[in-house]
Amino acid sequence: MAAALIGAVEAGLIFGVMALGVYLSFRVLNFPDLTVDGSFVTGAALASILVVHGVSPWMANLAALVAGATAGLITGVLHAWGKINPLLSGILMMIALYSINLRIMGRPNIPLLHQRTMWTDLAPWTERLQTVVPGADHLIVLFVLGLMVLAMKLILDWFLKTEIGLAVRATGDSPRMVRSFSGDTRRFVVLGLAVSNAYVAFAGALMAQYGGFADIGMGIGMIVVGLASVIIGETLFRQTSLHRLTAAVIAGAVLYRIIIALALRARFLETGDVKLITALIVILALVLPEWRGGRKMTKAKPASRSLRPLPSEGGEVGASPGGRLQDL
Repeated sequence: MAAALIGAVEAGLIFGVMALGVYLSFRVLNFPDLTVDGSFVTGAALASILVVHGVSPWMANLAALVAGATAGLITGVLHAWGKINPLLSGILMMIALYSINLRIMGRPNIPLLHQRTMWTDLAPWTERLQTVVPGADHLIVLFVLGLMVLAMKLILDWFLKTEIGLAVRATGDSPRMVRSFSGDTRRFVVLGLAVSNAYVAFAGALMAQYGGFADIGMGIGMIVVGLASVIIGETLFRQTSLHRLTAAVIAGAVLYRIIIALALRARFLETGDVKLITALIVILALVLPEWRGGRKMTKAKPASRSLRPLPSEGGEVGASPGGRLQDL
């Protein structure tokens, strides 16, 4: 059980990077970008093929980041200059990336067994630490992933507070206002989508090295996973400041993986039910806040009745020496 929870936290940290990218596109830019399902695999595929050909796994991660940014840039160009619907532009890019990813990989699956990865580079440190601390391999993985996720979070926080980042945020909130100040919203949409998919592809590269393989179908449903992480984070950790919001998104991703790990411990559930569980989690995260809000409104209505004016000395509600007050 403990090993399953530790593995869930490790995978949750990786998905936290992807969730930051989804948060940028869906929440900040208000852009329903479905490129995520394709760019996640692009990052995994490119990193894996580079590792197989002897490239440093750390450089492979950076290459995946650039590839993801390119995919997001093309999606943005299709929408901004091609005048294609945001949803359709993401779908078109996702479909195109399926063939591109197959071209990159050369086959549907690339195993990374006996290949140099991030974790084989850290093996000497792990062996030394295990002589002192049992289970140090998981501690090393958590520490490295935690540092990476923290770095990606701080970079996104910094970017969104720069002048260009503020323009990206303004484009998502009120594009008309940006255009009124002679700003080109198309450039900011393209830039935001490039950064978003760079994060997603980077997460794909991390997941490929963590799991030890890259598969052409590993990106199916990633957009739902990202949305689940964002919604869980926003629902359970209601925050207003930017740096707390991004932290809540990462926490939502970790909590999502823990929920999945605990759910799969049930006897009547199988590993093939992961997508169903994910859909149910998203539905609950969306519906519960609405139910809470509805109950609060229902409780507030009887209280509002007590605010009616009290009868005056004349015995009539709202009466005054000058006559009865008109209802507004």
